[in-house]
Amino acid sequence: MTGADAMVKCLEAQGIDVVFGYPGVAIAPLFNSLYHSKIQSILVRQEQNGGHAASGYARVTRKPAVCIATSGPGATNLITGIATAYADSIPMVAITGQVSTRLLGKDVFQEADITGACEPFVKYSYLVKDVKDIPRIFKEAFYIASTGRQGPVLIDVPIDIQEQEFEYKEPGEVSIRGYKPKVKGHIVQIKKVVEAIQKAKKPLICAGGGVVLGHAEPVIQEFCEKYSIPVVTTMMGVGSMPKRHPLFFGMLGTNGKPYANRAVAESDLLIIVGARVNDRSIGALSKLEQDRLIIHIDIDTAEIGKNIGPTIPLVGDARLIFESLLGYDIQVSFEDWVERLRSIKVNCVDHRTFHEGFINPCLFVEHLTERMDEDAVYVADVGQNQLWSADNYVMKKGRFLTTGGFGTMGYAIPAAIGAKMAAPERQVVAVCGDGSFQMSMNELATMLQNNIKIKIIIMKNMYLGLVREYQYNNYNENYIAVELGDIPNLKKIAEAYDMDYFHLRDMSKMDETIEKFLACENSALLVCHVYKFDKVKE
Repeated sequence: MTGADAMVKCLEAQGIDVVFGYPGVAIAPLFNSLYHSKIQSILVRQEQNGGHAASGYARVTRKPAVCIATSGPGATNLITGIATAYADSIPMVAITGQVSTRLLGKDVFQEADITGACEPFVKYSYLVKDVKDIPRIFKEAFYIASTGRQGPVLIDVPIDIQEQEFEYKEPGEVSIRGYKPKVKGHIVQIKKVVEAIQKAKKPLICAGGGVVLGHAEPVIQEFCEKYSIPVVTTMMGVGSMPKRHPLFFGMLGTNGKPYANRAVAESDLLIIVGARVNDRSIGALSKLEQDRLIIHIDIDTAEIGKNIGPTIPLVGDARLIFESLLGYDIQVSFEDWVERLRSIKVNCVDHRTFHEGFINPCLFVEHLTERMDEDAVYVADVGQNQLWSADNYVMKKGRFLTTGGFGTMGYAIPAAIGAKMAAPERQVVAVCGDGSFQMSMNELATMLQNNIKIKIIIMKNMYLGLVREYQYNNYNENYIAVELGDIPNLKKIAEAYDMDYFHLRDMSKMDETIEKFLACENSALLVCHVYKFDKVKE
């Protein structure tokens, strides 16, 4: 068989049934082999969006997804999608075509050193120079992408390698020297965690994206309920616990709930699980380290101690660690502490005001998500819409997807496409600003062509809202390069792509419109008019 045939055979062996990509000459042999397979190939309208679609697919299936691009500009366009997946720890295998091996390094047409360019944004990368290595490389790539701290792996395949014939041999078991991810927490460290919890008076769990990626939500919820330990989340950890759960106290950080930040400030034991502890999540890190005991649990050794010095570091898979912790008999009582946090929550008043005659985005997100299906997937883009979404999303049994690590505008629509392809029976809603919508509205064609029915909401304020808000706060309202204007005509955009169209100018018919929007069987576009100077922060 040819190298391209072998690549398809390797994808089939990994259970891949759909790929997202954009063809070109350097990757044409692979697409020709895909033509003869049962793997569905989704043509996106730009390579970056293929990466985002694969991200959405991977996050719903919880296994690696595949995106494909050709050489040169196709590969470089894909970099942002790869970097976004890397920052959010999403398992992905990106396949790029490359010029012939005899032409490498000669600056020929559409040659790019994509393995070098992607080095900061991948777990590992391969440049295939021997067709016989394809079976081993592909098996290793999926193993690396899906184990340890998950992330993207790049495979760059020259066109002559794809065309070359060879005798295919099944690869052996994966064994990579120096790559042995730790998943079970060290027993000594686990016992230290148990002792710390027993001594604590005001423990608090901070759940990050690693909790969701590691499918640890059920076991952490069980642990918290068993010992009445309250929980807050980072933005990427939204969905770790249902919003109405009595032990859940909101998203923390600069754009989170004040009572979540108060919970962190008053705790005497902070258990950080699967979170990087970056500047937007927790401020004044040095003071935090001084005033309380800190336990940091993460599958990536490099993350522990990078931003905050933990008293007790614990490396391992969050789900396995908390399953182990559930086996201990910890004699504790934290009812007074939980009641204290409930009192703080009740007395925390949101002083933000939203302009009358327009949509209140916070109430809109709350009412929308309360009416969405139990298992619906909510995909938030980047900007003010993301922060309003994360802060007010009502978690039930569904999923909340966004990009917090890289903050890539234009993520929501292609990621929603991937999510819907992964779970066609589930309701998928993408929420954008009018700025981020225009970064990926070309993918409405992908939706229509492949009959991918998604609900899209645009929070329209005619500005790049979050940048405008930053200019308001820091540059004396010197607004420059942030005004979008009242364009394009979104109703005509919806008509052009055979979408049902809805719009909300104020709150008077909000619930009625939301019901109709969610109920329609076709893809739909709902435009919410938000006052141009409404802010995320007070």
